[in-house]
Amino acid sequence: MNHGEAYQELSRRGFIQQVTEPEPLQELLAKGPVTFYVGIDPTADSLHVGHLMAVMGMMQMQKFGHRPIAIVGGGTAMVGDPSGKSEMRKMLTREAIAANGEKIKIQLSRYLDFGAGKAIMVDNYDWLGELKYIEFLRDIGRHFSVNRMLTYEAYKIRMEKGLSFLEFNYQLLQAYDFLMLYDRHGCRLQMGGDDQWANILAGTDLIRRVRSVDAYGLTFPLLTTATGAKMGKTESGAVWLDPDKTTPHEYFQYWVNSDDRDVARFLAFFTPLPMAEIEPVSRLEGAELNAAKVVLAFEATALTHGLEAAQSAQAAAAAAFGGREIPAGLLPSSRVGRGSVARDTAAIPASGIGRAALAAGVKLADLLVEHGLLSSKGEVKRLIQGGGLYLGEERVEDPGRVVTEADAREGAIVVRLGKKRYHRFVLD
Repeated sequence: MNHGEAYQELSRRGFIQQVTEPEPLQELLAKGPVTFYVGIDPTADSLHVGHLMAVMGMMQMQKFGHRPIAIVGGGTAMVGDPSGKSEMRKMLTREAIAANGEKIKIQLSRYLDFGAGKAIMVDNYDWLGELKYIEFLRDIGRHFSVNRMLTYEAYKIRMEKGLSFLEFNYQLLQAYDFLMLYDRHGCRLQMGGDDQWANILAGTDLIRRVRSVDAYGLTFPLLTTATGAKMGKTESGAVWLDPDKTTPHEYFQYWVNSDDRDVARFLAFFTPLPMAEIEPVSRLEGAELNAAKVVLAFEATALTHGLEAAQSAQAAAAAAFGGREIPAGLLPSSRVGRGSVARDTAAIPASGIGRAALAAGVKLADLLVEHGLLSSKGEVKRLIQGGGLYLGEERVEDPGRVVTEADAREGAIVVRLGKKRYHRFVLD
């Protein structure tokens, strides 16, 4: 195994935003397995799609033999990171943070191999909870310049609205985490979102000062969609990795509805498919690009929820919206169903509608109220205003939208109401 190829793979896939010392880091990675860490925020009981850049970066590193440490911020979560936040976050109890961490490790196990020490998960409360304040200030705090800290963007933004002394300590605590992980596990590299750059620099500097050892930092780009939206956010809220919060079918639909401009880079970021297969996707259009979206959705769902869940989600999507033909030569390493995919319509409620009734067109609002799917036209209008009504894969924006037989796909018109409700109007 060529350990040094990890850096090149991260670069090819677009994971690298900033690196403290690129050439020495590449030399270190090439020498053999490197232990690295990524911080995980335990303030919720599930990760969401916004966390996936870091998770997939860890997975890529482990693929080339490097050892990930997922550090649950049980201690730092009780302080709160001001980076990217306009207000101080709500404090959680120690018990709630520990419970969240257990659930998050189960989710990470889909992406990382925790067997035989190949990856480990630790909680920084183990050392932060035992700190003696005076000793910490004397041994660690003396290495930090307040003047320098106040030049960082995270602190400058919060200074305008008020920065608590509690939050001002956050950078010291995260830097101390890096030092402890070096001492306990030989960790030489911290990876994280680009909003963590200042905190990462503080950690590498602290290790250099107190241990006379070079440590490194690498950040991932802060990802938005082609439309400028924050990654993992929809009109219905966050897209969670927990199937009880976001079902595998909803998760599949999130990815299959990606903007055309995002498909190739999302395949690079969020699937394990080889780059040699992904690179041609950026040149696809029309039906082939739509087929690539199905592959993206399938692979992303299989990683998070398992192969069986991905197959079920593909079958449900084929039943709801019609199957998309996946060419044999398109992303051939994928396990996506190709050709005629079995369609699972059993879970989608249905009712009949005569073709004659559709000949002159029927208002969608009338159709929904008549079949008892919504109670009134006012409710239909409110759902549309909230961005929650879909006809097929098209979001409905006009309360007067008329439905005709042209809206049918393979003998049925499919509507989605809100986040989870689907209904099929089968033509008879």
